[in-house]
Amino acid sequence: MSAVSTFRTPRLASVFLVVFVDLLGFSLILPLLPYYAQSYSAGAALIGLLVASYAVAQLVGAPFLGRLSDRVGRRPVLLISIFGTLVGFLILAFAPVMGQALAERLGLGGASGLVLAFLFLSRFLDGLTGGNISVAQAYIADITDESNRARGLGLIGAAFGLGFIIGPAVGGSLATFGYAVPAMAAAALSAISLLLVFLFLPESLNAARRAELAVRPRASFSLSALRHALRRPRLVPLLQVRLFFGLGFAMFQTIFVLFAQGELGLEVQTTGFILAYVGLLAVAVQGGAIPWLARRVDEGRLIILSLGVMAISLFAWAVTPTLAALIIVATPLAISGGILHTVINSAISKAVGPDEVGGTLGLSASLESLSRIVAPVFGAWLLQDVGAWAPGVVCGLLLAWTTLFAVRRIPDRRFDLPPAEASEAPAMVEPVV
Repeated sequence: MSAVSTFRTPRLASVFLVVFVDLLGFSLILPLLPYYAQSYSAGAALIGLLVASYAVAQLVGAPFLGRLSDRVGRRPVLLISIFGTLVGFLILAFAPVMGQALAERLGLGGASGLVLAFLFLSRFLDGLTGGNISVAQAYIADITDESNRARGLGLIGAAFGLGFIIGPAVGGSLATFGYAVPAMAAAALSAISLLLVFLFLPESLNAARRAELAVRPRASFSLSALRHALRRPRLVPLLQVRLFFGLGFAMFQTIFVLFAQGELGLEVQTTGFILAYVGLLAVAVQGGAIPWLARRVDEGRLIILSLGVMAISLFAWAVTPTLAALIIVATPLAISGGILHTVINSAISKAVGPDEVGGTLGLSASLESLSRIVAPVFGAWLLQDVGAWAPGVVCGLLLAWTTLFAVRRIPDRRFDLPPAEASEAPAMVEPVV
C-alpha cells in the first residue's frame, strides 16, 4: 500500500477525533484554572507553579511514553495516557470535596491548603501520563511519508486548534455553575477518547515491525545514541528553535489569563471566548493554510518568517491597553504559533531515522514541557513584581533573537535525513528502566 493511500485510510480520521476530544477536555479547564486556584487564596506566583506542575510531570513522561510507543506500539500507550488524564480530571473536579474531607479527618481548621494540594496532584498526574499528543504525532509519522507528513501533522494541529475553539468557550460558560462542572465534563470527554482508541484505532506498527523492535538491546536509549542524535546538523538547530520558541510562546499562553484578569478585568467567560478565537485561527492555519504553504514555501523559510511575526506580536502585547487591542494582537500570534508548532515537528520527524521518530518527537515535547516549567513561574513574577508590560517585552526580545538564530543556523532549508546517516543512527526506542 502506498503512503498516499495509507494516508487516506480511516486511521487518520480516528487520530484526529482522539486528539480533538482529548484537547477539548484539556481546554475546558484552561481558562478557569487560575480562577479556581484564586478562590482558595492562591496568589499569582502559586498559580504560576500550578500551571508549571503539569509541564514538570510532562517533561518526565512525554519522552518516556514516546520511546515506549516505539517498542510496544502507539495504541497501548495512547490508552495509558488517556486513562491518566481521565483520573487527573476527576481529582480536579472533586478536589474541594476531598480537601474538606481530609481536613476534617486531620482536625484542621481550613481546607484551602489541602484543596490546592489536590489541584497540584491532578495537574501532575495529567502531565505525567499526558504524552498522547507526541504519540499521536508519531502515529501520523508511521502512516505518512515525507511528502505528506506536514499535511498529516497539520490535521493533528487542526484537531488541537478545534478543541481550543470549543473548549475554552464552553468551559468558561460551564464555570458559571461551579468550577467542578467543567472538570467533570473534561473527565467525560476523556472517557469518550479512551473508548475511541479502544474500539476504533488499530495499531500503526505492524507485528513484524514490533518484533523487529522487540529484539533490539534494552539499553538502546543510551547517552551515546543521544549524543549521536544531538551531533546531527539538521536536528540540533531545530531542537534549539523548538526550545526558544516554546519559552516565548508558552509565557504568553500561561500568563494570558492572569494578564486578562488583572490588567483588563476580564471575567472567566470572556477569557474563554478569546481563547476560543485563538483556537479558531489555529484551525484555519493548520487545517487549511499549512497544506497550501507546504507545497509553495519550504519549511525553513516558514519557520523564520513565523518567528519574526511572533516577535513583533509579542512586543505589541506588552503595550496592549484594551480588549479590542488584545484581540488584534492575538491574531498574528495565533497564526504564527500554529505554523511553528506544525512545521517544526514535521522538520524534526524528517531529520531522524524511522526508528527514532517517536523518541525524538518525545524529546521535542519534553523541550516544550521545559519551556512550560520556566515560562509560567518567570512570567508570573514579571507580571506581579515588574509590570504588566514585562512579559511581552521579554518574550519579544527572546523571539527576535531566535529569528536571527534561525537565519544563521537553518541556511539550507532541507531536513530530510540522508539514507546513509539514517542507517548509522542508533535507535532511541527503548524506555529508561
